[in-house]
Amino acid sequence: MTELNQADNQTRGDERPLSVSARLGRLQFHNSGKFRVLQLADLQDGPKVSKDTIRLIAAALDAARPDLVIFTGNQIAGYDTAYAATFRKRHWTPAKSTRPERLDETRELVRGEIAAFTKPLVERGVPFAVTYGNHDFQCGLSNAELDELYRQVPGCLNVVPDTNGDASDGANAGADESPTNAAPLPHGTYDMPTPQSAPMSGLADQRVLPFGPGTFALPVMDAERTRDVLVLAVADSGDYSPEGGYGKPDERTLDFLYSVPEALGAKAIAFQHMPVPQYYDLLKVVEPNAPGAIQGYRAYESRYYALDETKTQPGSYLGEGISCPDFDGGEFAMLRDGGYFGLVAGHDHRNGFVGESEGVMMVATPTCGFGSYGPAPEKRAARLFEFDIRHPYNPRTQLLEFGDLVGKPSSRKAYSYDIASVKPEAEGMNLLHKKTLWSRLRALLRK
Repeated sequence: MTELNQADNQTRGDERPLSVSARLGRLQFHNSGKFRVLQLADLQDGPKVSKDTIRLIAAALDAARPDLVIFTGNQIAGYDTAYAATFRKRHWTPAKSTRPERLDETRELVRGEIAAFTKPLVERGVPFAVTYGNHDFQCGLSNAELDELYRQVPGCLNVVPDTNGDASDGANAGADESPTNAAPLPHGTYDMPTPQSAPMSGLADQRVLPFGPGTFALPVMDAERTRDVLVLAVADSGDYSPEGGYGKPDERTLDFLYSVPEALGAKAIAFQHMPVPQYYDLLKVVEPNAPGAIQGYRAYESRYYALDETKTQPGSYLGEGISCPDFDGGEFAMLRDGGYFGLVAGHDHRNGFVGESEGVMMVATPTCGFGSYGPAPEKRAARLFEFDIRHPYNPRTQLLEFGDLVGKPSSRKAYSYDIASVKPEAEGMNLLHKKTLWSRLRALLRK
């Protein structure tokens, strides 16, 4: 019986971690040849986390039984009124108040919020990694201070950043002035830090290559522990640009990411908050009145777009313009040429698509939260990635939607917009290998 079979046969009395990797002490493929990651994007809530968000997280964990969860930024809605006293609009502007007592109040509120949405993971013994978006820091705490709070939670794989790498907090140097089709910027070889352990993660044998808050690399080994099969690179992709719009990772962060695959001897997939401009390569220009037409964002606002079905997988949908930096900072070219087979982003709450451009798998994941805008409540989702040892650089992925896993939301507070793009009934695969009770009932009602 494989570890995954054992997990599937888990009973209520079984106190072992739900994560097979947690049972084995490190991130690795199972004897079944599989390894699973669950992405949670844009939870984006205040101290009182929506019950439906927690229900979705818990249900997705139970359905997917992932080895690891990756939060890809904007967990904290820093603009929430609860954080008004210490609100910070941009990382280069001062907070409304820097009085120690005010910051301590915010710190305790954030600590409570983190405890609330990580509780399902802690209860099930699932380790997790965290990066940041453009709203987390707005509560008044820096990404380094947020990192410290996450590290106090059992299961956290974030480690103390490398002090020799000159890592920045916020990882945003502003938009580069080169157009999207500019030649890639040259990247030097980063002097890789000594791998560290993550004491709170529960993975006693796991190596973590640190760089800065929300930026580090996690190697994943084969079942025999003879080699690293792939690398999960978690990256702080920046927040805002002083020139306007969204920012990008700074050059030192890109140097670190560029050096990761060679240093570990395995190809990598990057998980971050912000999409890159090349996500528009998965779209096609359409007339404004075309079915499902979506206006582009900022630098792309003069045109309307729809998904290019020849470049995206079945079940993909486009619900808003891709909110990427105005200018290409060279990240995509670096990933493409530096040994990366995939890039996974959140940020755009109403987009859920998977495609490929220039040999790089590109993934957009909608919000899993109910505290901000997004698709209809039943379409809010976590995203499951299943890696197979036979072809580890071609993972299968599936959105685990609230409507299928949980049913109807308990609250009508979440505000939504219709998904404008014409899309199929469902994605092209079911990684759970079984239909939920709710999905079976919905199928009967459609007849």
